[in-house]
Amino acid sequence: MSYELVELRYEGDFATITMNNPKRRNALSLKHMLELTDAFREVGESKVRGVTLAANGPAFSAGHDFADMVGQDLVAMRAILGVCTTLMETIQAIPQPVLARVHALATAAGCQLVATCDLAVASTEAAFATPGGKGGWFCTTPMVAVSRSIGRKRALEMLLTGDTIDAHTAADWGLVNRVVSPEQLLEESQHLLEAATRGSFIAKGIGKQAYYAQIDMPQHQAYAYAMEVMAATSQVPDAQEGMHAFLEKRKPHFNQPS
Repeated sequence: MSYELVELRYEGDFATITMNNPKRRNALSLKHMLELTDAFREVGESKVRGVTLAANGPAFSAGHDFADMVGQDLVAMRAILGVCTTLMETIQAIPQPVLARVHALATAAGCQLVATCDLAVASTEAAFATPGGKGGWFCTTPMVAVSRSIGRKRALEMLLTGDTIDAHTAADWGLVNRVVSPEQLLEESQHLLEAATRGSFIAKGIGKQAYYAQIDMPQHQAYAYAMEVMAATSQVPDAQEGMHAFLEKRKPHFNQPS
């Protein structure tokens, strides 16, 4: 599939999806979101083990493209925001771990993208904001992802003030995993993604799906769900291979993505 606003590159066991509309600061227009969704679906059906979401230009993403939105009626706005929600849910639905490599400013729905990804590494030059709190349109859909990544008080500080936080604050609050210099961003992002994708591909995919399914359940319900998933996946060949390899003190040989 060809893309205009997104670059998709495969390299060995990994794929990189790069937002490539620097003149618009990678604003999430309807077209851009549809292309991102298609790219993630394509990668999700491929044999790669992990995915990086990156961006070209002076910003990671400036959030929604208001040029698509100004003057639109309620039906149209619901449709646009529905496309955005589908994009976010697709990132978490594909089996591969998705890592955001954030080199610069990520605001509103751009910040939502970072919070939605499974992992995130930020440059010291990156920053994050949900600016609707100081404007006329509150960041209610970015709120969903941000408030599931950081605690209530910190999420509400971001949402209500609209202030920008730097990369080190984002790491302290749990919005990103780690912060490195711009020169180290590519290497450290790849290092973390490789660590997150070792082991059984099928176990990792089931585990990712189970994480998002249980995270907002009451504890008793979460244990019941997780227990059933863990019991069922004990019957998967990779699980048995891992157990045998541990007992036999050898390296396991897992099935490859198909």
